[in-house]
Amino acid sequence: MQTKKIKIYDNSLAVARAFATDLYLLATKAAQPVHIALSGGSTPALLFDVLAEQYAAKMPWHKIHFWWGDERCVAPTDEQSNYKMTSDHLLSRITMPAENIHRVKGEWEPRQANQEYIAEINQWLPKTNGWPVFDLIILGMGNDGHTASIFPHEIHLLNAPEICAVATHPESGQKRVSLTGKVINNAKEVCFLVTGKSKTARVDEIFNQREGYLKLPSSYIQPVQGQLTFYFDKEAASAIKAN
Repeated sequence: MQTKKIKIYDNSLAVARAFATDLYLLATKAAQPVHIALSGGSTPALLFDVLAEQYAAKMPWHKIHFWWGDERCVAPTDEQSNYKMTSDHLLSRITMPAENIHRVKGEWEPRQANQEYIAEINQWLPKTNGWPVFDLIILGMGNDGHTASIFPHEIHLLNAPEICAVATHPESGQKRVSLTGKVINNAKEVCFLVTGKSKTARVDEIFNQREGYLKLPSSYIQPVQGQLTFYFDKEAASAIKAN
């Protein structure tokens, strides 16, 4: 049964530091490999800097497997690549087994990259309810309410029959490989990292169920048997009603 937690911190750096602490506790307590799907964005970049600066020597990196919740269909050296961002801020600064890093082959033809990623997930992850089980999926929330690369105009990807799908950015037309809703909601834990004033309106819509909130993909992230945790800064959470 899904449970929900809300954690609110002063600013985005405080969010990153708090999440890094929680990640460290998760990894050190785990008896088995820990499969984590990462997110792109400015707050994860801060998180990766904190991990590299404060946890490089003490985090049990050999236990952790990194995946990506979504990836742009670009080369791993491209500035738009989520993998490159993670590499620049974290992977290049720690010692982690190469086989524990499972990137999307963004330089491949999108459908081929998508199928290869599905095959790799099936190879490595356990399954429950017929779907792979990530130990942790880190998500952001776009200003349009999207999460991973599930955008409002492709909200059907929340119920797609595949583990991953090729998504299309609504403005640029850029292709992306994204985990789909069924996989996200099958994770043991899903954590949203949401910071900044630009996110206040969407957080308000979703948490206070304003008109139109059901058009926002982020409102459908509800793990079927896991933990849902929101890490907010005060600006992003300013419209949440006190319980």
